[in-house]
Amino acid sequence: MRRSRRRKSTVSAYRDGERTIVSIPARFTRAQEREWVQRMLDRLADKERRRRPSDAELVARATELSTKYLDGRAHPTSVRWSSNQGRRWGSCTLIDGSIRISTRVQGMPEWVLDYVLLHELAHLLHAGHGPGFWALLESYPRTERAKGFLEGVSFTRDGGAPESPDDDKGAPPHVEVEAHPAAAQDGATPEPAPRATPDRHAVPAGRGAQTPARQAAR
Repeated sequence: MRRSRRRKSTVSAYRDGERTIVSIPARFTRAQEREWVQRMLDRLADKERRRRPSDAELVARATELSTKYLDGRAHPTSVRWSSNQGRRWGSCTLIDGSIRISTRVQGMPEWVLDYVLLHELAHLLHAGHGPGFWALLESYPRTERAKGFLEGVSFTRDGGAPESPDDDKGAPPHVEVEAHPAAAQDGATPEPAPRATPDRHAVPAGRGAQTPARQAAR
C-alpha cells in the first residue's frame, strides 16, 4: 500500500512480481483504504482472467470476432491454447479447421489476442498471405498496431535485447481509476473527480514448397 500526497482523486494498482502495489491518495481514511484495495484487487483479477481465457472462452471469443469482422463466415472446428507452436503466435490447420494459439500470447493485451485469433480465422477463408488475406483484416482497427507489438516481442525474445522475467507474462496488468469513495468518516469530502513487415508462415520441414494445409501467424 502506498499513500501519495500528490494523488488527489485517483487510485492505481499493478503487479510487481508476487506483490500487488496499490497507490491511493494520502488523505484516504482506513475505511476508504480497505474499500479501494479490495476494489482494485478485484479489477486486476478480472483483467488477468480476460488476458488468459480458457479454451472454451477462446472458442466463444473467436465466434464473436468472426461475426463482427468476417461476417460470420469463419467457422473453426476447435480453438485452444498450444505450448508447441515454436516461434509462431498461432496456427490454422485447413484440413480440419482447427486453430491453435501459442501460450506465449497469454497475458498480452486483449486486442493482441484478438488479432492473432482473427489472423487464424482469416486463414479459414484465405489460405495464403496475399492481398486477399490482408483485405479480410482491414476492418479490424488494430491490425497494424498488433503486428508491431508482436514484432517488438519477437525482437526482444528471439534476436534482440535480453529477455526479462516479465516477457513470458506480457506487460504486468495495471489499473488506474478515478476514485470517488463515500464521504470519509472524518468528514473529509473527496475531490471531484514500427511499421510491420509482411507476415510470414512456416514451411513444413522436408518439403520444397509451401503447402496451404497449415498456416501460421508469426
